[in-house]
Amino acid sequence: MTRIDAKFAALRAENRKAFVAYVMAGDPDYDTSLDLVKGLPGAGVDIIELGMPFTDPMADGPTIQLAGQRALEAGQTLQKTLDMARAFREGDDTTPIVMMGYYNPIYNRGVDRFLADAREAGIDGLIVVDLPPEEDDELCIPAQKVGLNFIRLATPTTDDKRLPKVLQNTSGFVYYVSITGITGAAAAEASDVGPEVARIKAKTDLPVIVGFGIRTPETAEAIAGVADGAVVGSAIVKLVEEGRPVPEILDYVAGLAAGAHRA
Repeated sequence: MTRIDAKFAALRAENRKAFVAYVMAGDPDYDTSLDLVKGLPGAGVDIIELGMPFTDPMADGPTIQLAGQRALEAGQTLQKTLDMARAFREGDDTTPIVMMGYYNPIYNRGVDRFLADAREAGIDGLIVVDLPPEEDDELCIPAQKVGLNFIRLATPTTDDKRLPKVLQNTSGFVYYVSITGITGAAAAEASDVGPEVARIKAKTDLPVIVGFGIRTPETAEAIAGVADGAVVGSAIVKLVEEGRPVPEILDYVAGLAAGAHRA
């Protein structure tokens, strides 16, 4: 059982929904980013998504793209992202960490080396948005063999014919993208999301977590109310872009987490 599996088991036992927060590793710099990550569990975050900065983030909107650029310009590398997870683990051995990003940096490092390093650093799962199920032998299957969850995205355009393929080797949870398009775009609507979550849950026993378009505690509560939890990324990253101090960002995150946990 991974930390992700254990977290969802604990949440089910407490009849609570999950709150997941995304931050870009190394944005605006390594030390500030690490302080923010270390503060997330205390703000109510159940699972941390740690972004791997990449030069060509095609699925991300301007907010996440700019975060990746800032991180790269500040010297963030894949090695430093692993180092950040390792530093976090020195004080927290229970909060799951999911690395989220693109395949190119992993491929350049070498899959076997990356997976060994990720396990050693305390990573629990991967979301690699540009590897479709047809490429599962590249990373998904090897990751699962070493004990890492491989989390897949489902979207409003994932129809009933495609859904089984998306789900076939997914583990940990399913990340449902509430809107079509890029991150940080429109607002999520629970009335639209609910039927889609139900459709996915009819095909899998995995938790379904919903992201994209969540910016307020009220929306986090509404979305978590029709799913197994909510993810917020761009709205948090935007505060980093604005230069807000870490305690202020964590206060905002705490409000979102409280909303999701009310559901």
